[in-house]
Amino acid sequence: MKNRLWLSKNESWNPLHRQALLTGLLVTLGFSLNLSLVTAASFGLADRVVEEKLANGLTVLMVERHQTPVVSINMTFRVGGVNEQVGQTGLAHLYEHMAFKGTRTVGTKDYEKERPILEEWFRVGTELEQRQRELARKSQERPASAEDRAAIEGLQKRFTELQDQAGQFVAGNEMALLYQRHGGVGLNAATGKDLTRYMINLPANRLPLWAALEADRMAHPVLREFYKERGVVMEERRLRNDDSPNGLLYETFTSAAFRAHPYGIPTIGWESDILSLTPADTEAFFKAYYGPGNATIAIVGDINPKEVMTLIEQTFGAIPASPPQPPIVTVEPPQRGERRVEVEFDAEPSLVIGYHKPALGHPDDYVFDVIDAVLSDGLTSRLYTKLVRENRIAASISSDSNHPGVRSPNLFVINATPLAPHTTAEVESAIYAEIERLKTEPVSAKELEKVLNNIDADLVRALRSNGGLASQLALFQTMAGDWRYALKSRDKIAAVSPADIQRVATEYFTKSNRTVAMLVKKAGEKRVATAPQREVGR
Repeated sequence: MKNRLWLSKNESWNPLHRQALLTGLLVTLGFSLNLSLVTAASFGLADRVVEEKLANGLTVLMVERHQTPVVSINMTFRVGGVNEQVGQTGLAHLYEHMAFKGTRTVGTKDYEKERPILEEWFRVGTELEQRQRELARKSQERPASAEDRAAIEGLQKRFTELQDQAGQFVAGNEMALLYQRHGGVGLNAATGKDLTRYMINLPANRLPLWAALEADRMAHPVLREFYKERGVVMEERRLRNDDSPNGLLYETFTSAAFRAHPYGIPTIGWESDILSLTPADTEAFFKAYYGPGNATIAIVGDINPKEVMTLIEQTFGAIPASPPQPPIVTVEPPQRGERRVEVEFDAEPSLVIGYHKPALGHPDDYVFDVIDAVLSDGLTSRLYTKLVRENRIAASISSDSNHPGVRSPNLFVINATPLAPHTTAEVESAIYAEIERLKTEPVSAKELEKVLNNIDADLVRALRSNGGLASQLALFQTMAGDWRYALKSRDKIAAVSPADIQRVATEYFTKSNRTVAMLVKKAGEKRVATAPQREVGR
């Protein structure tokens, strides 16, 4: 539950859980913090959200909150790593970076002069990289000829010349600076397996600026500084995946768990694919997925919905409808036997265990939310109590009921770090013992009451922002097809019974449905014991 949705850039966004989203939806609307109103909140929210849809397919959700003269905006596209093709992994994340490089009017000193230079630069860059790859293949059979080397040197020289010429027209970071000068804060974006999001907070009277900039970005993006930004993405991959023990462990684990579905591919992409991405690939991906029909805009704050819709019609409404989104056809086949992998790294041992489970909207998905809370939500959760506090064999332990996405069947994951001198084998065995308890012993009424109490306590304690509400509205509209899905979750979770938990645990928590990944020292390396901090969750 605490890890309801994992919507990360390179699997790194903080997980959001369904009930935290419910909390934000209710509190930011200004409901009384009386627990008796929790179950009645759906009606109030339905009254406050104004939902509109443009002829081109763009969905707009609006909530008036006039306490302060500010607005928060979240624009979410139903596109992420799952929509990429073989050989082009990382495109969604790369485009997120490129989207901040500007448009035909923003980010350039003179687009009419810049455009032909960019076009030739992209052509030369693509040809240069193709020649380099071809030469690398040939060199395995025979030395490169003088003619081949001369051709590549000529292309490299021309590439550098064009890069320098294009750079003279770049107005660096102009979009961010425009927002900043007009009081904008929190400009950011993130890409996950299922979706891509752009967000900003602004003074209410600057909505026309936002509409003009974002409609321009949706209609006319320009991929300036393409090769530089692709290099930035490569460095990000090295930092977060290749050189990070936890990042590499999760990447290896996820790839082992998904053999067919694109959930097994890291959002940031494989190194060889990133280095092969071209401006043409990126532009084609943009045209396929980033049109108005694939977007939801949520606006919360000091607004008049009728005036906002007039503004959006004048800006976004002029953008042509996008073609239908290519469907995801690959289905992960049932797993037939446990899969185990090891990742060698000069770091302390760690363990990840995952079980295949249904997607968002399946009745059993709510049961997994309850299991997640019972196992690892808080200092009195089962796994923390048994492994960290009592037996002192684990330094940390957490679970995640939706890894690495929610649109398709995903994984229930448990992650643990042994407390030296204990081993991953000891921790793994203890985890399985707790999982078996779920199958054989009904979860007590007291534990189920605690799950709901924690949900309601979150509501009482939380003070969520306009941005939080906008984020959740856009999120559930995009993922579930209806923002009201967030309000239905508490009742669904409240209806989960001990028998449901036993049934789901017995059906899904089996050895043949399990993938296990371990971080291990290389053979011959001496392990240095440390004193890790205790922690709960992630």
